[in-house]
Amino acid sequence: MDIKILVAGQVGAGKSSFINSIDSVFQGRISSRALVNSSAVGHSFTQKLKGFTIRSGEKNLPFVFKDIMGLEAAVLAGSQPDDIINAVFGHVKDGYKFNQGQALTYKDEHYNCDPTLSDQAFCLVYVIDGNTVDFTDDKLVDKLKIIRQRISDKGIPQVVIMTKVDEACPLVKNDLKKIYSSKKIKEKMEMCSIKTGVPLTNIFPVKNYHAEIDTEDDVDVLILKALEQIVQIANDRLLDCESY
Repeated sequence: MDIKILVAGQVGAGKSSFINSIDSVFQGRISSRALVNSSAVGHSFTQKLKGFTIRSGEKNLPFVFKDIMGLEAAVLAGSQPDDIINAVFGHVKDGYKFNQGQALTYKDEHYNCDPTLSDQAFCLVYVIDGNTVDFTDDKLVDKLKIIRQRISDKGIPQVVIMTKVDEACPLVKNDLKKIYSSKKIKEKMEMCSIKTGVPLTNIFPVKNYHAEIDTEDDVDVLILKALEQIVQIANDRLLDCESY
């Protein structure tokens, strides 16, 4: 059974780009399977729930990343917290087009009333822009707290991917290897932890592929380290579910 991992996040933080960056690492070339918007402003470019398998050579790896509409601070903008929660629990079928004005209900044809274990996500990955985390809107944080509380009650682990670290710290922009010795990045990670409630051990700073034309080892190392932890955390959750 493939391990499902749901990737959510604020609009413009690099949610879909993170999925592409993982794919790029394994393909050895820049991938753009998850469509992204070239503009850093505006509403979510992702409108439907879609799963992405990652290939290594000729084989599919045993996990699937699910991309969802971005989260916004405004009440009637972006995906609703209930949509993200339902997607984690496997109630949202692939291809569902999100309605900013109303969360999916059990009456909709895209609502899965009886999800199996294979429909559920075993980890929620939340993508946050490290360059702007200090200024994240309180209304957006409140939405995050709702999601975190609801899925934590069911034992779903959460991970934060902090993107755009090169924009957040000049030292790191010049040398990605200095990411874990940067005081500014450490402060940003601590701020992420305070705002989301996710422990520092589950927060990973990365640089997504954005304007590069070739993959780079320093970028790959950060992406692979985050991926390793995400998959291990999700697998632990799967093993717990199977033991019941």
